[in-house]
Amino acid sequence: MAETWVNSAQRIGRDLHLDLRLDLSAPGGRRAALIRALREAVREGRLAPGTRLPPYRSLAADLGLARNTVADAYAELVAEGWLTARQGAGTQVAERARPRRGRPPRGSRVLPVAPQHNLRPGQPDAAGFPRADWVAAVRRSVTSAPSAAFGPGDPRGREELRRALADYLARARGVRTDPERIVVGSGVGPALRLLYGEGVLRGRLALEEYGLPFHRELLDRSGVRTDPLGVDGYGARTAELPELPRARAVLLTPAHQFPTGAALHPERRAAAVDWARQSGGVILEDDYDGEFRHDRTPVGALQGLDPDRVVYLGSVSKSLSPALRLGWLVLPEGLVDAVLAAKGRWEAYASALDQLALADFIESGGYDRHIRRMRQRYRRRRDELVALLAERAPHVTVTGVAAGLHVVLRLPAGTATAACRAARAAGVGVDELAGYRHPGAAGPGQDGLVVGYAAPPDHAYPAALAALVDVLPPAG
Repeated sequence: MAETWVNSAQRIGRDLHLDLRLDLSAPGGRRAALIRALREAVREGRLAPGTRLPPYRSLAADLGLARNTVADAYAELVAEGWLTARQGAGTQVAERARPRRGRPPRGSRVLPVAPQHNLRPGQPDAAGFPRADWVAAVRRSVTSAPSAAFGPGDPRGREELRRALADYLARARGVRTDPERIVVGSGVGPALRLLYGEGVLRGRLALEEYGLPFHRELLDRSGVRTDPLGVDGYGARTAELPELPRARAVLLTPAHQFPTGAALHPERRAAAVDWARQSGGVILEDDYDGEFRHDRTPVGALQGLDPDRVVYLGSVSKSLSPALRLGWLVLPEGLVDAVLAAKGRWEAYASALDQLALADFIESGGYDRHIRRMRQRYRRRRDELVALLAERAPHVTVTGVAAGLHVVLRLPAGTATAACRAARAAGVGVDELAGYRHPGAAGPGQDGLVVGYAAPPDHAYPAALAALVDVLPPAG
């Protein structure tokens, strides 16, 4: 018997079929061959953790083996930790059994593997999505929507959502606007492509020296030259903007600098506005998680200081879910027509039904309740991380204000790269701070890890923190 294909029906709530190739040709007897074949299938990932195996009677019949042979093989693999067996649950591949990582064939495209402990920044708690409230908002909004809502879209976005956003942003973020100056889109990245890829804004752009590589790459593909602007514990050093004479605009994250975590100092806010007024430049304000200030009332948007010089960019990717693909631009009056003309040519409109649902969700108070609930959850998560570090790694410093969905851990000099590699080897998804630095930034950078605390489910969060602390470097 060189090799055997197993096609065994098993019932797990419904009929499923487990098709698996097992090589039973190795010497040493049927029992030993079956043990080796199953063990190899688990190692290679052909039998994933949690997979339920056929009852030993069924497998024995499919393979033409004695029942005791299969039962003994299962028992041996349970004893070794490859399988688990519980009354009423059958025999399953153990969750701790992980496939080995072989080298991919040359030229193949390697897809990213999700870490066992997801502490990557920028990802909200998916389990926190308010499903019941959202479904109610969808039902109400679709029932009451005018027939025109189901026809061709408007590049501005649905009026219902623009009205709701104007009221909410004024109340919660201090944004000064009206519905006619809001344009609904599908996120901050598409908004940058719209502004620069379609020629609404031109010229060089100043960027905070630490920021999203995705934004830099997107702008680079649109032919935009970028200049790094220094960042420290008070946010971007906006007083240095006049030293970048070719910059025609600046992209800032004033409420919570990404990723270092600083809040832009009031004097630096004023300096940014003064620069824009004197130079005729434009400020792009990415308010990516401005609602989530945990230690005090959130600081209002920079846009409120000068609505004619600031383009305010927001979305629900952190507050609700990136799956919704809803964002908005709050524009100076002089840019509205140019943005609408570009959007009409270029961008696929955001779903009108999602827009209607979000408008209802905001106006019903559901959005405010959700933000308060998630703010409390994220604050608890951050507090747990800080407390564990104080107990087990007091030499590691948490930087930035208590806000958002992530922190930066400052590490002893020269240890961040090794710590990031060790974390990933241990199945902990984190990022090295250096990966967020503008390639043109001058001088030495900072050593640190960027750690998100929002994504893991509640039951998995303590284990994720423990695994992180285990790989942090010792005190210098």
